[in-house]
Amino acid sequence: MSSQLNSKEPGGKRIIVTVIGPDCVGLIAGVAQVLASNRINILDISQTILQEFLVMTMVADMSGSTTDLLTLKDCLDKKGLELGVRIDALHEDAFKFMHRI
Repeated sequence: MSSQLNSKEPGGKRIIVTVIGPDCVGLIAGVAQVLASNRINILDISQTILQEFLVMTMVADMSGSTTDLLTLKDCLDKKGLELGVRIDALHEDAFKFMHRI
């Protein structure tokens, strides 16, 4: 993991984006395009394909974006419908709280 991911900036605007659904051509590009058009930088990406299903997780930085998380979620929902997958985005703190042990 890069040192950029290990440093926690105060007031950070990192989000976790998850994509689940059938794999198809252009899936990663479609999600990346939504993020890029909203000036959101992908910091890390992980994916696995189990038979025909894709599970992808991205860590992204919203600090350069003027888009709020609710608007981004709406854009990702629309892209998910277009691609036939479910796309979710959570603020990093909410994700960590939900997945703590």
